[in-house]
Amino acid sequence: MPTAGWWEALWPNPAGVLAAVGLRAGMDVIDLCSGDGWFTLQIAKVARHVSAIDIDPNLLEVARHRLVENGVTNCDFIAGDAYDIAKLVGPADFVFMANAFHGVPDRSRLAQAVGSALKADGYFVIINWHKRPREETPILGEPRGPKTELRMSPEEAIKSVEGRGLKFIKVVEIPPYHYGVVFQRSEA
Repeated sequence: MPTAGWWEALWPNPAGVLAAVGLRAGMDVIDLCSGDGWFTLQIAKVARHVSAIDIDPNLLEVARHRLVENGVTNCDFIAGDAYDIAKLVGPADFVFMANAFHGVPDRSRLAQAVGSALKADGYFVIINWHKRPREETPILGEPRGPKTELRMSPEEAIKSVEGRGLKFIKVVEIPPYHYGVVFQRSEA
C-alpha cells in the first residue's frame, strides 16, 4: 500500500469520483479489494450499507479505524477472496473496485462472481490506471501505480468483463491518470 499522503495526493476528491461513476444515496455497496478504506469511507457516507472486502485483514483493520474515526457505522469488514464475493455478501446494488483489477489473475471469473453478487440491474464499476508508462504517472514526485505491463486500456477492461452477465454502460475519465468503466448486470 502507498505511503502516508499518497492517497490524498492521488485522490483529493474521492466523493467526486464516486459520484461520477454513479454511486447514489441508499445503495447497498460492496467495496471489493477495499484496501485501507480510502474509498470505503466516502462510499459509506452516501450508501445505505457497505461491505468492504479485502484479502488482507490488516488493511481491513486500517479501514475499520478510518471509519470509526469519522463516526461511520454502516459498514461491515470482511476478510476474503474477491472470487468468493457472492458467498461473502450480497446481493448489492453497486460493486466498486479501485486500483486492483489489473492484478486479478482470472478477470473473467471475477466478472462472473461480481455479476452473481449484484441485484438485478446492479452496477459494477472498475477504476483503473490508464495504459501509460509508469514513469508518466508521478505522485508526489515519484512514478506510481502498477507496473507498466500490468496496466490496461479501457477496451481491455471492457473485453475482460462484458458478456459475463454484465453489459458495458460507459467509460468515465478520472484525471489525471485513471478511468472508470461502468457495467450493469444483465441476463443476456
